[in-house]
Amino acid sequence: MDMDGVSSSGADGEDRVVPIHSGGSRAIYQFTQQSLPACKPVLTPASVITTFFLMGFVLIPVGLLSLQASQNVVEILYRYDTECIPEEYRSNKVAYIKDRSTPKNCSQVLKVHKHMKAPIYIYYQLDNYYQNHRRYVKSRSDKQLLHGLNYRDTSSCKPEESNNGLPIVPCGLIAWSLFNDTFNFVHATKQLEVSRKNIAWKSDRDHKFGKNVYPFNFQNGTLIGGGSLNPSIPLSDQEDLIVWMRTAALPSFRKLYGRIEQDLEEDDLVEVKISNNYNTFSFGGKKKLVLSTSGWLGGKNDFLGMACIAVGSSSLFISLIFVMLHVKNPR
Repeated sequence: MDMDGVSSSGADGEDRVVPIHSGGSRAIYQFTQQSLPACKPVLTPASVITTFFLMGFVLIPVGLLSLQASQNVVEILYRYDTECIPEEYRSNKVAYIKDRSTPKNCSQVLKVHKHMKAPIYIYYQLDNYYQNHRRYVKSRSDKQLLHGLNYRDTSSCKPEESNNGLPIVPCGLIAWSLFNDTFNFVHATKQLEVSRKNIAWKSDRDHKFGKNVYPFNFQNGTLIGGGSLNPSIPLSDQEDLIVWMRTAALPSFRKLYGRIEQDLEEDDLVEVKISNNYNTFSFGGKKKLVLSTSGWLGGKNDFLGMACIAVGSSSLFISLIFVMLHVKNPR
């Protein structure tokens, strides 16, 4: 007796064998033949109206709460790159920023328009800076960042892989273009302490940058890209570098510089002493300083709240349209 299938007669009189499936093979067979049982909901007018109404009922309050949380965040945004250039150099900003003999220090005064509760986060914002460019993103070596000179294959770091026949640690264009503007804050004639610790992700510090890897032959070439690194401090403790190496997806981005662990009151004046070193003039970029508090949703961002309110309002409007159509033409 043949147990692999059942014989049946075809239209041409010849016997065919129809396979009999069991267990898992049967389920696979039913899936491939699209014969599995499935849920096929019937979209009645009542269910559609209820769904849209519930979406609006939920999303509008969520949007209002998110918008309120964003509005409660106090933020000071100041563009300093053009203000920190002497009058005689404003017609040729590129020459000014490239001239190492010219002082780059300047002072600006910021006014606090609303009480800012500690911690106050300090960010630098760069506009028209494409960190997501393919060649730029690929110009790094993650294994070298973790193992240092013990890892020698740094071909991915071109064109910043070596200098004078010696390897560069850290190599690549991302590290080479490290942001190097600095900020100091004075309030009521007293220096505000800025905490520069724990500004990078803990996972990056612990798992992506070696604790025994030190900068070597870095920024020693004829063309200097950005900031330098202390060769006596391991990469895992160079948090400015770690923050910079996490590239941004958009051409306008912010990166954390530090934290002020002190409250600032309304109408307080804060003097900011800036070292305007980083060159963004060559490609039409912009540099901004951001002081911001945080809420339960993070920093200031009205998009989430506005999006929820817009979708919720649209859902309520559609549900009302469906109600009127159903009343006028009941099924």
